[in-house]
Amino acid sequence: MNFLETLLERLKNAGDAPVMQEIHTDRLETASGKQLLELMAKARAYVQGSGLKKGDRCALLGPNSIRWTAVDLALMAEGIIVVPLYARQVPTELVGMMKDCAPARLLCSDAALRDSITCIWPQSPATALFDDVFATAGNDASPPVTLADDDAVTIIYTSGTSGEPKGVMLNVRGVNHIIPCTNARLDELMALYPRQSRPDRIFHYGPMSLAASWLVMLTALSRNSILLLSMDLKRLADEMKVATPDYFINVPILLERIRTKIEAQISDRGGFAASLFARAKAAYAREQSGKVRFGDGAWLSLADAIMFRKIRTTIGVNLKALICGSAPLAVDTQLFFMMIGIPVLQVYGLTETTGICTLDDPRHPVPGCIGAAIPGIEMKVGENEEILVRGPNVFPGYWNRPDATAEALRDGWFHTGDQGERRADGNWRIVGRVKNLIVLNSGHKVPPEPIEENLRALMPAADHVMLVGNDRSFLAAVFSAANGNGLAAPDLQSALDRANSGLPHYRQIRAFCVAPEAFSVENGLLTTNGKLKRDAIIERLRPAIEDIYRKPQI
Repeated sequence: MNFLETLLERLKNAGDAPVMQEIHTDRLETASGKQLLELMAKARAYVQGSGLKKGDRCALLGPNSIRWTAVDLALMAEGIIVVPLYARQVPTELVGMMKDCAPARLLCSDAALRDSITCIWPQSPATALFDDVFATAGNDASPPVTLADDDAVTIIYTSGTSGEPKGVMLNVRGVNHIIPCTNARLDELMALYPRQSRPDRIFHYGPMSLAASWLVMLTALSRNSILLLSMDLKRLADEMKVATPDYFINVPILLERIRTKIEAQISDRGGFAASLFARAKAAYAREQSGKVRFGDGAWLSLADAIMFRKIRTTIGVNLKALICGSAPLAVDTQLFFMMIGIPVLQVYGLTETTGICTLDDPRHPVPGCIGAAIPGIEMKVGENEEILVRGPNVFPGYWNRPDATAEALRDGWFHTGDQGERRADGNWRIVGRVKNLIVLNSGHKVPPEPIEENLRALMPAADHVMLVGNDRSFLAAVFSAANGNGLAAPDLQSALDRANSGLPHYRQIRAFCVAPEAFSVENGLLTTNGKLKRDAIIERLRPAIEDIYRKPQI
């Protein structure tokens, strides 16, 4: 059976047991396996009556929901290639993606999203709302159409950190390989808690228009679990308390914000609490470096009894692990969560690798690493320390872009654009992005990510930090925050001075500026998964950046 057939069999066996829940302010909206199949049957009936046929493309626009999931599964069951779109993305970008892939139909969750498209693209394809889809009478319980391994099931547009987003075609073969791998890792995690007999509880807030989030949905529905969907990103803390998850996938910035908030609260309390935390933190650092002192264990035990247990309960009473992907996580943040008793398991992959290349072993996570290559794929280091990947999870190509496909897939290997290194124990570590390398006019090459990560740790008031300096004589930093007034020049300079300490001259940051607006998806300066759109930021802030380099430097 392929991944979709396995998933549908699992839903059938679940019967009246819940498999998905939406967390609303005043209620939980639940779908059992039987109810999700009934929604799928209605959506399949709509597809069959719409004129869509196997191999057609259909755009799917809306936030995460039970109904979004049912439509996605129904389209795949009918052999339609789904083009999921991020509801918060700028409409002009969404239109550009649809013009690129030419969908036969657009399905929207609500009228506002539909109107945001049609008002700027009157020639948009035939459009229907979810209400129209589920108004169709249908009780089709037939098996999904036959899909070959090479058949595409979705086209997911890349984040587009530089240049236009490209449509990544993912096929049955890739998803067939990845879902068992993710399930196996989750089984290893839950095997550490053999007394738990209930279904896994998985909290999820990432948009399912992204490969990693889509795979979370498929994995959750193919195993004995309940997928609890966030319905309001502004209420994440409250939703997590309702969800009481066993695990969930995160982006680094959320974990860094949680850590910063907790440490600030402890610092504000002062007194014994602050002193105990500082002693425990120092003891844990020595333990990690193999330089344990007498009494370190006592400080950690005391901190756990008085402080860490309460923190764990606040984050999640049932939490077994936090899973983190989309970008490298600061080692200090990973160690913080490990210290308080919540392991952070890192995942590495790209849309082009069906979302995953490596997975941390939940029994032996290595701080600062992203785990070993998943079974069945090969990874190696090429020129400029670039990670190359080969295996069944690698995509067949970009939609309608043969030149870009030929550039990415060479000699049977996918060129990731990420720089990395493989340790002797098989674990991989990400160094940076090949395309992000800053080349100074002195010829020195600087990967910006490690310095940016350090600056963010030194200046927690900044939401984002980006280095600039290509073809210049020195590096400069751009800081951004929701409240730009909180970024005082003396504090920024102090952070730069500390970051520069010990760095060679060409890696030192000589100047900085503060962006007049926060970087966000909505203003086109962040990708849908929160990465910096470096080219767009440089273009938007060009006058301020040029001003930096006009000023004489000492």
